[in-house]
Amino acid sequence: MSQLWDQANPQLRDLVAYEPGKPIEDVARDLGLDPHNIVKLASNENPLGPSPKAVRAMTEALSKAQLYPDGGGYRLREAIAEKNGLSRENVILGNGSNEIIEFIGHAFLKPGDSIIAAEHAFVVYRLMATLFGAETLEVPDPNFVHDLDAMADAIRPDTREIFIANPNNPTGTLVGQDAIDRFMDRVPDHVIVVFDEAYHEFLQEPPDTLKYVHEGRNVIVMRTFSKIQGLASLRIGYGLGAAPLIEVLQKTRQPFNANAVAQAGALASLLDDDHQEKTRRNNAAGIRYFQETFEELNLEYVPSHANFVLVKVGDGDKLFADLMKKGVIVRAMRGYKLPDWIRVSVGTPAENERFVTELKAWLADREAASA
Repeated sequence: MSQLWDQANPQLRDLVAYEPGKPIEDVARDLGLDPHNIVKLASNENPLGPSPKAVRAMTEALSKAQLYPDGGGYRLREAIAEKNGLSRENVILGNGSNEIIEFIGHAFLKPGDSIIAAEHAFVVYRLMATLFGAETLEVPDPNFVHDLDAMADAIRPDTREIFIANPNNPTGTLVGQDAIDRFMDRVPDHVIVVFDEAYHEFLQEPPDTLKYVHEGRNVIVMRTFSKIQGLASLRIGYGLGAAPLIEVLQKTRQPFNANAVAQAGALASLLDDDHQEKTRRNNAAGIRYFQETFEELNLEYVPSHANFVLVKVGDGDKLFADLMKKGVIVRAMRGYKLPDWIRVSVGTPAENERFVTELKAWLADREAASA
């Protein structure tokens, strides 16, 4: 086995693989719980599920499963482009937006290059850079908000990519238009700026990053069908960019990377404004409920613009483990260098109340034990 590691790319040896949220089935099996009584609030999923229109479209697509999908994603790319005032040539589909990150790495990263990300941003940026032998420059984010001025200051001649998650995962913070515009004025042409907007649809007045696509800048705007559209299991996302930049990324894409069922569901959900609005209302109520509860409990939290809240509980690992035994799955934050915190996703009202009940009981037990 040691000989295999000698042959493998050296950057893989110390790479810590991404650890996703704990699935309901695993928790039920490991702890002997009834899966129907488990509440998962760990992965920022849509608690209302996919659009009924998407379900019908996916069911119909299954009847043609013997056929290869449209490798170019013509209809879906056309619909995405029309919705965003762009052309099909400005759109690339990915097996989740994570694959778009990989495309950008294949296209522009080589060993010795660097990327820039905020200290508490999505860990996949760093993991993907490591796979390509690039260094990640992590810039401190005061109060968990991207410091775009400091990120611009960190640009080096070997910097190829800058990632800005907006709203950011796992903090839920948002960078405004003025800061973005000021930052973009300082970015040199050799740098690709990636705006990761997985939670874009939850915003009432989102910053305009597509204007940089219209201007032909080296910008990729990533969005996903995993969140508000509730299609996380299908792994379907997309990138928006100037046509020459998308043309480069298309060279890195495997054939048929977006399957036919995913394309059908994504197209139907993209056009279902009613389901998205219903999800937004549920999310706004859940965010308000969580944050008001945390204030009542005197728990520090980060006001969120997404569909989750980051809250400081003292020992995130212990709360994660103890809640899981009760059938409530949240996300511990040690992997983001925040061991005192957890991230909890908005669920249905009943799921949110279940979490709060268990949280209050846990806090009461901890207080009694320290008395």
